[in-house]
Amino acid sequence: MRILITGATGALGSAVIETMLKKIPASSIAILTRKEEKQLSFQEKGFQAYLGGFEDIPSLDRAMKEVDRVLLISAGDEGDRMEQHRNVVDAAKRAGVSGIAYTSRSLRDRASLSNPLMVDHFATEDYIRESGLRYTIFRNALYLDVIPLFVGKKVFETGIVQSAGIGKVAFALRKEMGEAIAHVMLDEACENKVYRFTGGEAYSFYEVARALTELSGKEVNYTAVESPAFEAILIQKGIPEAMARKIIDFNADIRNGQESEVTAELAQKLGRPPASLKEGLKLLFRL
Repeated sequence: MRILITGATGALGSAVIETMLKKIPASSIAILTRKEEKQLSFQEKGFQAYLGGFEDIPSLDRAMKEVDRVLLISAGDEGDRMEQHRNVVDAAKRAGVSGIAYTSRSLRDRASLSNPLMVDHFATEDYIRESGLRYTIFRNALYLDVIPLFVGKKVFETGIVQSAGIGKVAFALRKEMGEAIAHVMLDEACENKVYRFTGGEAYSFYEVARALTELSGKEVNYTAVESPAFEAILIQKGIPEAMARKIIDFNADIRNGQESEVTAELAQKLGRPPASLKEGLKLLFRL
C-alpha cells in the first residue's frame, strides 16, 4: 500500500508521517512538495517525493500513480483553496485510488458560521462525496497550538484580550491529531466515515487564563470585549485589517459555540486521553 500525503512539510503532515514511519517504510509514502530542495531531502530519506502543487495538474497526476490512498491536508487560504482541493480530488479519481481522506474542521453548524474561510471545508467535503470516491473525513478541533498566537507573546504581562465571550473550544494538540489520523489511514480502509477529533473537554479563555496563572505563578486575566472594540485594538497593534477580520471571525464562531463540541473519538484512536489544556499549555509555553 502506498499513501500520498499533501501538505507533508507542514506541522500536521509531519506529525502524520512521524507516526506512519513507525509502521510502514518511507517508500510506502508519497509526497508532493513545491520546493526542489525538500523533494531531494525526502527522496534521500526513501520517500517517493514529487515536485509540484495543487495548481499543477500534471504534477498531481504523476504523484497519484501507484497510490492506494490520498490524504488531502487542507490548503492555506492564500489562493483559491476550493479550486486546489477540487484539483486533488479530480486527480485522485482519474488515478482510481481506493480512497481519499480530508482534514476538515469540527464545527457545529455550517449554516451559521461567521468565518467564511471555514465554509470551504464543508464545500470540500461535499465535493469529495459527490466524486464517488470512498472517503474518510477528519473534522479536527481548533489546534491547542494556536493559543500562543491568539494570546500573544506578552500574555504574562498584558493578560488575554479577545472577543470570544464565554465561548468554549475543545482544543487538542496538532501532533496528537496527526498521530490519530495516521492510525486511521493505516488501519482502516476509507469507509465513508466522518471522525470528529477534539480534546476531552472544552475551555473558555477564562480557563486558559486560569491555567496559565497556575502554571506560571503570574496572574493572567482574560478580558472579554465586543468585536468592534477588539478589532480597533488589533488594528492599533499594526495588524492588517484583513487579518484582523479573520481573528474577529474566529472569535465570533467561538463565542457562538461553533468550536465547543467534545467527542471521545480522538482518545479512541490514540488509545489514551489527549493532552489536557494544562498539559498542552505547559508544553507550548515551556512552563
